[in-house]
Amino acid sequence: MMLSLASLNIKKKPIFHKSRLFVAFSSKMRFLTQFYRLRHFHSFHLNVCFILFFFLSFIVRYFMGPYISFDRNQWAELRNSVPMTLSEADLKELQGINENLTMKETAEIYLPLARLLNLYVAARQSRNAVLHQFLGNTDISPPFIIGIAGSVAVGKSTTARLLKALLSRWENHPKVELITTDGFLFPNKILNERGIMGKKGFPESYDMKRLVQFVSDVKAGKRNVSAPIYSHLTYDITTEEKVVDRPDVLIIEGLNVLQSGMDYPHDPHRVFISDFLDFSLYVDADSQLIEKWYVERFMKFRHSAFKETGSYFSHYTKLSELEAREKAESIWHSINGKNLQHNILPTKERAQLVLRKGLNHTVEEILLRK
Repeated sequence: MMLSLASLNIKKKPIFHKSRLFVAFSSKMRFLTQFYRLRHFHSFHLNVCFILFFFLSFIVRYFMGPYISFDRNQWAELRNSVPMTLSEADLKELQGINENLTMKETAEIYLPLARLLNLYVAARQSRNAVLHQFLGNTDISPPFIIGIAGSVAVGKSTTARLLKALLSRWENHPKVELITTDGFLFPNKILNERGIMGKKGFPESYDMKRLVQFVSDVKAGKRNVSAPIYSHLTYDITTEEKVVDRPDVLIIEGLNVLQSGMDYPHDPHRVFISDFLDFSLYVDADSQLIEKWYVERFMKFRHSAFKETGSYFSHYTKLSELEAREKAESIWHSINGKNLQHNILPTKERAQLVLRKGLNHTVEEILLRK
């Protein structure tokens, strides 16, 4: 069973950002101007050919790119009467401390997305049925694996929890599991020994071998695969584990789940989580907006989680409002902002779907790979 955009009744109404087009086109024209001034080419026809070539390449790149762009109204139309299965109370439990997840946002953005994912899962299950019939083996059905990436504080955890809740209510795949890559961070002891405690969340701070093995085992249909659990309270790995037993859908949420061999050209034989993904999603927003959300979340945690017994960050509660804000901004610029620019953001274009957020965590644009 092939899943196409036509099966979703998607009308191609791409939206283009004038600012991006202007910058790109201006760049092209500057190059052409410099090229035209070269004295090595005096042929008028040759110059015309090169101008046409670059103009056509510009058209192909920006008007026939890999994504179809939707605004909220266009995307909401793709819900196709999918019923709302969550209540206001459900949404309140699912949302993050710095977010206000509404029924309107869920209906217009996440129900169409749940419908799309359900179609992808159904297509995968149909393919599995063909293999079962051919092999005469119905014991193993590989799960459909969804990867969700994005910056700290952008709301990817809320997106993951919400999709888990929505997808688990579809009849054809009731068993949905959610794993965060935080559990595969090296313990603080190891990070300190290696001198990379200040790079927590960077690719080198993860036990990638263990993470890839976990995903590989789940994908292979193994029973009762264990994943370590991370505590945001103690800021460290706990002794507890979460057991994943042959889910229909596995959602993996983390900062670097879309990294691939392109990020490590010196190690071409390395295996990545992205090698196992059936669908990938990137939660995006302007970096200045994400920084603002991070600082706001930090300030709210000072009056809640940071005050809990055993909190790793309890010392921040003793700071003044100004000192706490300056500390949050410092952490962002020295750690999270750098990680976003160097490791996370470069993977965005590998996602099959991008949720672009604006103010108040409201999704303003959806990019769906063709």
